[in-house]
Amino acid sequence: MILTPRLEADVYAQIGETARRFADDRIRPRAADLDESEAFPADLYEEMASLGLFGITVPADYGGAGLDTLSYALVMEELSRGYASIADQCGLVELIGTLLSAHGSAAQRAKYLGDVLAARKRVAYCITEAEAGTDVSGIKTTARRDGAGFRLSGTKMWIHNAPVADFAYVLARTDPQAGNRGMSIFIVDLGAKGVSRGKKEKKMGQRASPVGALHFDEVALAEDALLGQLNRGFHIMMSVLDKGRIGIAALAIGIAQAGLEAAVDYARTRKQFGKAIVENQGLQWLLADMKKDITAARALVQRAAMTMDAGLPATMDCAIAKCFAGDIAVQHAANAVQVFGGSGYIRGFEVERLYRDAKITQIYEGTNQIQRTIIARELLKA
Repeated sequence: MILTPRLEADVYAQIGETARRFADDRIRPRAADLDESEAFPADLYEEMASLGLFGITVPADYGGAGLDTLSYALVMEELSRGYASIADQCGLVELIGTLLSAHGSAAQRAKYLGDVLAARKRVAYCITEAEAGTDVSGIKTTARRDGAGFRLSGTKMWIHNAPVADFAYVLARTDPQAGNRGMSIFIVDLGAKGVSRGKKEKKMGQRASPVGALHFDEVALAEDALLGQLNRGFHIMMSVLDKGRIGIAALAIGIAQAGLEAAVDYARTRKQFGKAIVENQGLQWLLADMKKDITAARALVQRAAMTMDAGLPATMDCAIAKCFAGDIAVQHAANAVQVFGGSGYIRGFEVERLYRDAKITQIYEGTNQIQRTIIARELLKA
C-alpha cells in the first residue's frame, strides 16, 4: 500500500522547524533545571500555545492548528528532543482536544477547549487505577444516577497533571453489569466538593511532568458533565488511543535522537589512548546502530500517522511504531550513556536524564507487552 502525506513538503518542514527552534532555544537550556526542580513550566506552555503547538490536529474552527497526525508526530519528536516532559504536555492537550472536538457538545467546547489550547487551564485524563492499568476493564470508579445528575466515587492513580489540573476527564462505570459497554467519561471540576488530590509522586524520569492521585467522594455532577453518549466512554477513550501511541512513539524517537546527537558530539572530542574515541570502529558501529534504528522508528511512526490520516485502520501500525520506538529509545539512551562512560552515569549530564526519561515510553499508552499482543491479534484477524 502506497501512502502519501496530506500536506505539502514545505508545510511539514516549517512545522518541524518551528518546533525544533523552540526546543533548542527555549526547552533545552532549561531541561536540567526542570528535571532537578520538578517544576511545572507554565510559561513554556503558554509560549507553545501562542506558536500553535497545542491542538495540532484539532480543527481550526475550534481553535486548533487544523493539521494532520503526521504534523503532530513531527512536533512531538522535536519537543521531546528538547525535553520529553514538555512533549508530554503537548500530547495530553492533543488527546483532550481531540476528544472535545469529536465528542463534546457545543457548550463543552465553548467552556473548555479554548482555555486548554491557550494553556489558560490545565487538564488531567483519568483512567488508571490500582487494579486497572493496561486492563481498563478493571476500573472500579463509579458514577451512579442521582436525580438529574450523577454521583462520582473512586480513586485514580498515576494521573498526568493531577497535582496542577483545573479539571479532569474521568472514566467511570455507569452500568456495573455491562462491562466495557457500561463506562462513561465525565468532565469534572477539580475544585468541586468531594475531590481531593494525593501526593505528587517522585518519578524516575520526565520529572517536570507531574503525576499523582485524584480521589472522588460522592462528587455531584450535572447531566452536562457527561462527554458524549452515556455508556460509550470505553469506545470514546479507545478512539484516541491510536493517536496517543503515535505521540508516545514520536516522543521516544526524540529522546533517542537527543542521545545520538550528544553521543556523536562527545565521541568527537573525548580522547583516549591519544585519539578521539570516535576513531574506534566498535564505537562507530554503536553509533551506526543508533542512527539505523532511529531512522527505522521514524519511518514506522510516519507510516502509522499517514495511515491514520488516510482514514484507514491504523491500530496495528500504531502498536508496531510505539513498541519499536519505545524499545529503541531505552536501548540507545543506554548506549549514549555507554559512550560517555563514567561521566554518563553522573547527574547533570544530559544522557543520564535521557536514560531515565526513556523507560516510561515502554510503559504508558499501553505497555510494550500489550502492544505485541495487539500486533498478534491484528495479524491473526487479517
